[in-house]
Amino acid sequence: MKILLIDTCGATGSIALAETERSPALLASACLPGRTASERLVATIKGLTASNEISLQSLDVIAVVHGPGSFTGVRVGLSAAKGLCEALGLPLIAVSRLAVLASRAEPLHTAAPVYALLDAGRGEFYCGLYADGLCRSEALLSREEFLAEFNSAAAQLVVCEPSIAVALVALAPQLVADPTVEDALPLVLRRLEQRAFDEVATIDANYLRRTDAEIFAKPKPRSDASTSSVAISQATATLPESVVR
Repeated sequence: MKILLIDTCGATGSIALAETERSPALLASACLPGRTASERLVATIKGLTASNEISLQSLDVIAVVHGPGSFTGVRVGLSAAKGLCEALGLPLIAVSRLAVLASRAEPLHTAAPVYALLDAGRGEFYCGLYADGLCRSEALLSREEFLAEFNSAAAQLVVCEPSIAVALVALAPQLVADPTVEDALPLVLRRLEQRAFDEVATIDANYLRRTDAEIFAKPKPRSDASTSSVAISQATATLPESVVR
């Protein structure tokens, strides 16, 4: 099966072609430097498929990294993926950028949960927790909320932004390169094996943003410093275990 992968969430976008019958599955890839996805994405897709003698009509699956990340970048990539799926009648696989980042962590502890962090601005983090190949939770957390939740003795932390690595140096984070669409391929192949496709009409961007009401609301007084940790634990305990996305 031939797969087109799209990732325009970060500072540098990328696309790739893969074929499941090949080993390795990756056929080719191309970069979209300097946040040029909105202008160059379609042309780059056409150029990459043409140079590899693959027509759009011969594709079997479209995969997209659908956030979190740049609002504009996330929208551009997801819109293009959905448009191709609708035009060509293809299934869609959407994966989280946090899941891709978590998959790059070196296994320092066997079966240890992995936290993946991305800078969300405003002193907040996009945070994903993964264990045994499953997404346990994804949320937008303040620095204080994350520190209250993270247990360095039982989990490991992976980041791709030096500023976060410096800010959380006491937690000994693993600093890796920015995840690319090629890094998303193993997750896509796993989903493809499971036939775990997303609904093209209803899949949305993975923004993980708070509402304006939450952002500008006056903080409520807390009687105990562990309040945020308890609240996070209670919230995540109700979430179903799902395949990494």
